[in-house]
Amino acid sequence: MTLSDQYLPAYQFAEHHQRQIAASAAQVLRGVQLLPGWQDPWVQRFIRWRELPARLAARLGHGNALAQRAPFGLHEFTLLECTAQEIAWGLAGEFWRGDYGLQPLADGAEFAALTSVPRLVLSFRVQPLAAERVWLHTETRVHCPDRRSYYRFLPYWYLIRPVSGLIRQRTLRAVATLALTA
Repeated sequence: MTLSDQYLPAYQFAEHHQRQIAASAAQVLRGVQLLPGWQDPWVQRFIRWRELPARLAARLGHGNALAQRAPFGLHEFTLLECTAQEIAWGLAGEFWRGDYGLQPLADGAEFAALTSVPRLVLSFRVQPLAAERVWLHTETRVHCPDRRSYYRFLPYWYLIRPVSGLIRQRTLRAVATLALTA
Protein backbone atom coordinates (compact mmCIF):
# COMPACT_ATOMS: atom_id res chain seq x y z
CA MET A 1 0.00 0.00 0.00
CA THR A 2 1.35 3.41 -0.97
CA LEU A 3 1.27 6.41 1.34
CA SER A 4 -1.27 8.00 -1.01
CA ASP A 5 -3.50 4.95 -0.51
CA GLN A 6 -3.01 5.15 3.24
CA TYR A 7 -3.71 8.86 3.66
CA LEU A 8 -6.22 9.50 0.86
CA PRO A 9 -7.73 6.23 -0.41
CA ALA A 10 -10.85 7.98 -1.75
CA TYR A 11 -10.37 10.92 -4.11
CA GLN A 12 -12.02 12.58 -7.09
CA PHE A 13 -9.01 14.25 -8.72
CA ALA A 14 -5.53 12.92 -9.43
CA GLU A 15 -2.49 13.47 -11.56
CA HIS A 16 0.55 11.27 -11.93
CA HIS A 17 3.99 11.92 -13.44
CA GLN A 18 7.18 9.90 -13.53
CA ARG A 19 10.81 10.15 -14.56
CA GLN A 20 13.75 7.77 -14.71
CA ILE A 21 16.70 8.97 -12.67
CA ALA A 22 20.25 7.62 -12.76
CA ALA A 23 20.80 7.52 -8.99
CA SER A 24 20.11 5.24 -6.06
CA ALA A 25 16.74 5.22 -4.31
CA ALA A 26 18.35 6.78 -1.21
CA GLN A 27 19.89 9.61 -3.27
CA VAL A 28 16.58 10.32 -5.00
CA LEU A 29 14.65 10.41 -1.71
CA ARG A 30 17.26 12.79 -0.28
CA GLY A 31 16.66 14.97 -3.33
CA VAL A 32 12.90 14.88 -2.66
CA GLN A 33 13.49 15.89 0.96
CA LEU A 34 15.32 19.00 -0.29
CA LEU A 35 12.31 20.19 -2.31
CA PRO A 36 10.87 22.54 0.34
CA GLY A 37 13.98 24.72 -0.09
CA TRP A 38 14.04 24.44 -3.90
CA GLN A 39 13.36 27.60 -5.89
CA ASP A 40 12.42 27.57 -9.55
CA PRO A 41 11.84 30.85 -11.42
CA TRP A 42 9.05 29.40 -13.57
CA VAL A 43 7.24 27.86 -10.63
CA GLN A 44 7.56 31.14 -8.72
CA ARG A 45 6.14 32.99 -11.73
CA PHE A 46 3.16 30.63 -11.96
CA ILE A 47 2.45 31.10 -8.25
CA ARG A 48 2.69 34.90 -8.55
CA TRP A 49 0.16 34.85 -11.42
CA ARG A 50 -2.15 32.58 -9.42
CA GLU A 51 -1.96 34.84 -6.35
CA LEU A 52 -2.03 38.22 -8.12
CA PRO A 53 -5.80 38.90 -7.83
CA ALA A 54 -5.89 38.05 -4.10
CA ARG A 55 -2.76 40.08 -3.32
CA LEU A 56 -4.17 43.08 -5.22
CA ALA A 57 -7.48 42.71 -3.36
CA ALA A 58 -5.59 42.68 -0.04
CA ARG A 59 -3.81 45.91 -0.98
CA LEU A 60 -7.17 47.48 -1.75
CA GLY A 61 -8.42 46.61 1.73
CA HIS A 62 -10.22 43.34 0.99
CA GLY A 63 -8.66 41.17 3.66
CA ASN A 64 -7.37 37.69 3.00
CA ALA A 65 -4.69 35.46 4.44
CA LEU A 66 -2.21 36.13 1.60
CA ALA A 67 -1.47 39.61 2.88
CA GLN A 68 0.58 38.13 5.74
CA ARG A 69 2.14 35.16 3.93
CA ALA A 70 4.99 34.45 1.60
CA PRO A 71 4.05 33.04 -1.82
CA PHE A 72 2.61 29.54 -1.77
CA GLY A 73 5.05 26.65 -1.87
CA LEU A 74 5.87 23.23 -0.49
CA HIS A 75 6.61 24.90 2.85
CA GLU A 76 2.81 25.18 3.26
CA PHE A 77 2.44 21.38 3.20
CA THR A 78 2.64 19.10 6.23
CA LEU A 79 4.97 16.10 6.07
CA LEU A 80 2.65 13.13 6.52
CA GLU A 81 5.17 10.32 6.43
CA CYS A 82 8.53 9.30 5.03
CA THR A 83 9.56 5.68 4.35
CA ALA A 84 12.51 4.09 2.58
CA GLN A 85 10.59 4.26 -0.72
CA GLU A 86 8.16 7.14 -0.39
CA ILE A 87 7.49 10.62 0.99
CA ALA A 88 4.04 12.14 1.31
CA TRP A 89 2.97 15.68 2.14
CA GLY A 90 -0.57 16.83 2.86
CA LEU A 91 -2.55 20.03 2.54
CA ALA A 92 -6.10 20.89 3.57
CA GLY A 93 -8.21 23.86 2.63
CA GLU A 94 -10.45 25.48 0.08
CA PHE A 95 -7.84 25.55 -2.67
CA TRP A 96 -9.99 27.52 -5.12
CA ARG A 97 -10.06 30.56 -2.82
CA GLY A 98 -7.67 33.39 -3.58
CA ASP A 99 -5.83 32.73 -0.31
CA TYR A 100 -6.21 28.92 -0.60
CA GLY A 101 -8.26 28.73 2.63
CA LEU A 102 -5.56 26.57 4.22
CA GLN A 103 -6.16 24.68 7.45
CA PRO A 104 -3.12 24.21 9.70
CA LEU A 105 -2.10 20.59 10.22
CA ALA A 106 0.32 19.28 12.83
CA ASP A 107 1.03 15.84 11.36
CA GLY A 108 -0.25 12.85 9.42
CA ALA A 109 -2.65 11.78 12.16
CA GLU A 110 -4.34 15.19 12.17
CA PHE A 111 -4.52 15.11 8.35
CA ALA A 112 -6.16 11.67 8.41
CA ALA A 113 -8.68 12.74 11.06
CA LEU A 114 -9.72 15.91 9.22
CA THR A 115 -12.73 15.16 7.04
CA SER A 116 -14.59 18.47 6.90
CA VAL A 117 -12.55 20.24 4.18
CA PRO A 118 -10.89 19.22 0.91
CA ARG A 119 -7.56 17.46 1.38
CA LEU A 120 -4.64 16.95 -0.97
CA VAL A 121 -1.81 14.40 -0.85
CA LEU A 122 1.39 14.97 -2.80
CA SER A 123 3.56 11.86 -2.82
CA PHE A 124 6.90 10.87 -4.32
CA ARG A 125 7.71 7.17 -4.62
CA VAL A 126 10.87 5.50 -5.91
CA GLN A 127 10.79 2.23 -7.81
CA PRO A 128 14.25 0.67 -8.28
CA LEU A 129 15.01 -0.51 -11.82
CA ALA A 130 18.65 -1.54 -11.53
CA ALA A 131 21.68 -0.55 -9.54
CA GLU A 132 21.79 3.26 -9.48
CA ARG A 133 18.64 3.73 -11.59
CA VAL A 134 15.07 4.31 -10.39
CA TRP A 135 11.68 5.48 -11.53
CA LEU A 136 10.49 8.44 -9.50
CA HIS A 137 6.71 8.68 -9.43
CA THR A 138 4.80 11.68 -8.15
CA GLU A 139 1.10 11.60 -7.55
CA THR A 140 -1.28 14.33 -6.46
CA ARG A 141 -4.70 13.34 -5.14
CA VAL A 142 -7.53 15.60 -4.00
CA HIS A 143 -10.61 14.58 -2.06
CA CYS A 144 -13.57 16.91 -1.63
CA PRO A 145 -15.79 15.78 1.26
CA ASP A 146 -19.12 17.10 -0.06
CA ARG A 147 -20.93 18.21 -3.21
CA ARG A 148 -20.44 21.90 -2.47
CA SER A 149 -16.65 21.65 -2.21
CA TYR A 150 -16.52 19.26 -5.18
CA TYR A 151 -18.34 21.72 -7.44
CA ARG A 152 -16.26 24.63 -6.15
CA PHE A 153 -13.02 22.74 -6.78
CA LEU A 154 -13.96 21.24 -10.18
CA PRO A 155 -13.49 24.36 -12.37
CA TYR A 156 -10.38 25.32 -10.40
CA TRP A 157 -8.87 21.87 -11.09
CA TYR A 158 -9.41 22.18 -14.83
CA LEU A 159 -7.98 25.69 -14.80
CA ILE A 160 -4.81 24.88 -12.85
CA ARG A 161 -4.28 21.27 -14.02
CA PRO A 162 -2.07 22.11 -17.05
CA VAL A 163 0.18 24.40 -14.99
CA SER A 164 0.22 21.88 -12.16
CA GLY A 165 1.48 19.26 -14.61
CA LEU A 166 4.27 21.59 -15.77
CA ILE A 167 5.24 22.23 -12.15
CA ARG A 168 5.36 18.48 -11.45
CA GLN A 169 7.60 17.92 -14.49
CA ARG A 170 9.96 20.70 -13.37
CA THR A 171 9.92 19.25 -9.86
CA LEU A 172 10.92 15.79 -11.13
CA ARG A 173 13.74 17.37 -13.13
CA ALA A 174 14.86 19.24 -10.00
CA VAL A 175 14.86 16.06 -7.92
CA ALA A 176 17.11 14.39 -10.53
CA THR A 177 19.58 17.26 -10.11
CA LEU A 178 19.26 17.43 -6.32
CA ALA A 179 19.77 13.65 -6.04
CA LEU A 180 23.17 13.93 -7.65
CA THR A 181 24.26 16.94 -5.59
CA ALA A 182 22.82 15.93 -2.21
